[in-house]
Amino acid sequence: MRTRLLSPLAAAIACLAVVVAAAPVRAADPVFPPGSRVGLVPPAGLVVSREFAGFEDRAHKAAIVVAELPPEAYDEIAKGATTEILKASGATVESNEPFTLASGPAFLVVGRQSAEGLTVQKWVLVASAGGLTAAVTVQVPEEAKDLYPDAAVRAALATVVVRANAPVEELLAMLPFTVRDLAGFRPIGGRRGTAALLSDGPKDTIELSEQPLVLITAISGAPPEGPDRDRFARTLFGATPGLKDIRLTRAEPQRVGGYPGHEIVADAKDMKTDTDITVAQWLRFGTGGYLHMLAIGRKDAWPTLFPRFRAVRDGIDPK
Repeated sequence: MRTRLLSPLAAAIACLAVVVAAAPVRAADPVFPPGSRVGLVPPAGLVVSREFAGFEDRAHKAAIVVAELPPEAYDEIAKGATTEILKASGATVESNEPFTLASGPAFLVVGRQSAEGLTVQKWVLVASAGGLTAAVTVQVPEEAKDLYPDAAVRAALATVVVRANAPVEELLAMLPFTVRDLAGFRPIGGRRGTAALLSDGPKDTIELSEQPLVLITAISGAPPEGPDRDRFARTLFGATPGLKDIRLTRAEPQRVGGYPGHEIVADAKDMKTDTDITVAQWLRFGTGGYLHMLAIGRKDAWPTLFPRFRAVRDGIDPK
């Protein structure tokens, strides 16, 4: 299947795997791709994909791609972003209409796109539900339109639901690394196949002043060489959102999990509440990329949090 035709919406708006087989379910049961909060009852013939968040019929090059976007994205997309993105990708927009979902407001954009000798019909459903914006893109080649007619696609899109959380086991299994020691933290989010967000507290949202957070991200590509790593680490740390009045207390090369790495520790204030917090950033460099770990907690709790953060850091192994 050609990736470029797979999901123009997801590629343009969000740079948001585990190998499992689709379990038998009753016809009315929504199916959730591993690690995804967005699910639906796919048309017969489409099964959970092993390569992306969604469903596919490889033989007929049909696919459904699901994406989770921030809740505020719905209003921006509703203003016309979906239509513009489809047009920019070379698609012809045929309709843009409200769509009825029990979970909340939604709209459906339908279009057609041709590229590299393949013409596909596209349906893009955008819905506000469960504290996020769900984007579901369906593509069906002309040759498969009798297998997946408009009525069948719309019926499947009408079953879109958002669950409260993806199971912990799914989130962890999707990662390109293994977290051997969660040190009492729990996964509250992540990005398919690249990142995990951990926290210790009742909320599943990022509130720096209220509960500690750990973000672990695997980044591919050539890592910087030795002389450039300190500057690279400082630049990366400077892009950390939600902080102000940052004061570095330590920045130095360090072995991390047996690999060359770098550590930065700093005091700062939460931009929203002025709460004193402390932040640690660890980089672990490999041959084909690097691991970025960011740990954030209240400064008054740092003495007890720091050993736990290090336990998570030292318990990460590449798969």
